[in-house]
Amino acid sequence: MGAFLSSPNSKNQSWEQREASKPDSSKKLRLSVPLSGCDHPTLIPGLPDEISLQILARMPRMGYLNAKMVSRSWKAAITGAELYRLRKELGVSEEWLYMLTKSHDEKLVWHAFDPVCNQWQRLPLMPGITHGECKRGIPGLRLGDLLSAGVRISDAIRGWFGQKDSLDRIPFCGCAIGTAGGCLYVLGGFSRSSAMKYVWRYDPFINAWLEVSSMCTGRAFCKASLLNNKLYVVGGVSKGKNGLVPLQSAEVFDPTTGIWVEVPNMPFSKAQALPTAFLAELLKPIATGMISYGGKLYVPQSLYSWPFFVDVGGEIFDPETNSWAEMPVGMGEGWPARQVGTKLSAVIDGELYALEPSTSSDRGKIKIYDPQEDTWKVTVGQVPVGDFAESECPYLLAGFLGKLHLVIKDVNSKINIMQTDVLKPMELSTPGTGSTCQNPHISSEQKTNLWKIIGSKNLAAAELVSCQVLSI
Repeated sequence: MGAFLSSPNSKNQSWEQREASKPDSSKKLRLSVPLSGCDHPTLIPGLPDEISLQILARMPRMGYLNAKMVSRSWKAAITGAELYRLRKELGVSEEWLYMLTKSHDEKLVWHAFDPVCNQWQRLPLMPGITHGECKRGIPGLRLGDLLSAGVRISDAIRGWFGQKDSLDRIPFCGCAIGTAGGCLYVLGGFSRSSAMKYVWRYDPFINAWLEVSSMCTGRAFCKASLLNNKLYVVGGVSKGKNGLVPLQSAEVFDPTTGIWVEVPNMPFSKAQALPTAFLAELLKPIATGMISYGGKLYVPQSLYSWPFFVDVGGEIFDPETNSWAEMPVGMGEGWPARQVGTKLSAVIDGELYALEPSTSSDRGKIKIYDPQEDTWKVTVGQVPVGDFAESECPYLLAGFLGKLHLVIKDVNSKINIMQTDVLKPMELSTPGTGSTCQNPHISSEQKTNLWKIIGSKNLAAAELVSCQVLSI
């Protein structure tokens, strides 16, 4: 199941190598190296291995599960990096959507969706950490604990106000999810009352989870994003003497070297500008999202005072100058928020989109950011998200196959992947006219069929947690 469960980075991202780059002389020269020892048979009898590999590269990834069982040579080829470099060169890479869900017994389970074959596959569970095997961290911890995620962020936030009994009872929760080098990453989180540094990587080439270098700082509810082929992690919370403490720190992981490096702390300038020490103590700043956009990292932020929170704009990290700057006012203050601690956004063809949740009186909307006017504009006015007050994460947003996708769990517990074409901003109605939003660029038929389901899966009581896209 290994190689075919891997998935490629989007076409707009650079292909990251898991090994040092070889001189780019010619395709045939690179492929002429035998895939196995001289005592092993060729991939396809009667054909050179470089030709056989090109045949394998053109197979749909879903077929690699059975193909690996043909022979040891085929398994070596299908789980090797050379095949996937060739797939990219041939333009046959496939994007798959990887979706993280929480089962009824509080376990986190990954599922992969192949849009080409319209099939789902379940990823292997992350391996356990038994007592005595882990030289750092918490003795007696099993990754079964790390896979429990039954705690809302609101429960964790209460720790800021001295309710330590509740905090100490927290099982694992608050891990961050990211991608780098064609792999999935699960980072940090809380296990009971301790913030974790652990990082786990799912390598789709071999269909396995591996532990990689730990973060510099233990953190939970942090945000992760890919920029310039490196994985950045910012903010989150950690355990302090009087409960949870928000983190301003940030760090970056290079998948080619396996090394974490700290970057400058987020200034949280809006929090520093609070007029009184009382408010500074009461209102806790936290990063509520992060996305790579225009070659920089954009981090919207909020100030919390349980059970209330207020958006306070955000900050931008520029890797060229290795520094932070304040986010434009319109962008930060207008960034749609789904709930405490979460702002759902996606970048497609260089455009930034965000989901504005539904309320009791209105349906959800998709908004697009206009950098020229520093405003958010409605581009999809009919988003079937409903009002799922009791669900922790009833919907997700993803840029997939060059289009905007909404992953939603409906009232029948079925998880649907819904696709819409990227539309131009709508012309909003004039106040008092009673007219509805109109978009002159779409037909009446499109208005009633903005969303189409491209994949569904019944996961019973499972809840959505996160989703990522890989292209391989």
